[in-house]
Amino acid sequence: MLQQPFGFQPRQPQFLLSLLVITLTLVNAVIAAESASDDLLTRAKASYAGGNIDAAISLATKAIEAKPSDARSYLVRAQFYEHSQELPKALADYNEALKLDPKLAQVWQLRGLVHFKLAHINESIADFDKFIELMPDQAPYHWQRGISYYYAGRFEDGRKQFEMHQKVNPNDVENAAWHFLCVARSAGVEKARASLIQVKEDGRVPMLQIHALFAGKTEPEDVLRAAQAGELPASELHRRLFYAHLYLGLYFEAIGNSTTAFEHISKASRQYGADDYMSHVARVHLILREKSKSQSAK
Repeated sequence: MLQQPFGFQPRQPQFLLSLLVITLTLVNAVIAAESASDDLLTRAKASYAGGNIDAAISLATKAIEAKPSDARSYLVRAQFYEHSQELPKALADYNEALKLDPKLAQVWQLRGLVHFKLAHINESIADFDKFIELMPDQAPYHWQRGISYYYAGRFEDGRKQFEMHQKVNPNDVENAAWHFLCVARSAGVEKARASLIQVKEDGRVPMLQIHALFAGKTEPEDVLRAAQAGELPASELHRRLFYAHLYLGLYFEAIGNSTTAFEHISKASRQYGADDYMSHVARVHLILREKSKSQSAK
């Protein structure tokens, strides 16, 4: 015969009923919190889509308060902050999301992008590495890690990353250019030209002229001439000139003309930059080079 454990008397049904009531109360509270949080996040996303950023951030903050254990709320607010250029706040929210769920591969990627935009180069690489650890099939696509390798001075790692990327994106002049830059810094310009990745077509103007410049087959003026050719909408001319000046600057840096390099990249960032990743690359380039210059002056 089973003994009553811990001296409980046959009032067990009442005890189980009380326990059930408590459990149901807790479950209902969790469901209510989840429901409130989900509703707030839905409204936050709608506000953001409608252009009301402040309201979106406020609603996401309320969602965090309703359910602070939900990584999604931090992730949503982080993206609002990031798109509003409040990068330190975005970083703080990505940190919280990863504390709650370190298996969220995409959050490592997103935080790595923010680290790069804040000129935290080594931190960006660490986050990109973690993302690839969790999603190894994404390694060949990760050109952002290659750019971070370049700015970290890890030129051999950068070369390998861009060679890997070429296999999945064979007609990208930018990939060929960054590969050139890494080889030029590690083995010299002549070797970089000899190993320049061949690109058969890249419809973006002036990408083919940029490729020809890196190959030593044309002049910087030809890149700018191609960028400005034709009757163009202002937005298209703006983007063409951004890329022309960015890659002219990077080319001049590769051949050792740091003054002209800085002039071109300054123009790319300050006159033609937007909110895309390559515009952030131009801006971060200036931050890092100015920092390096000030440290050398000490």
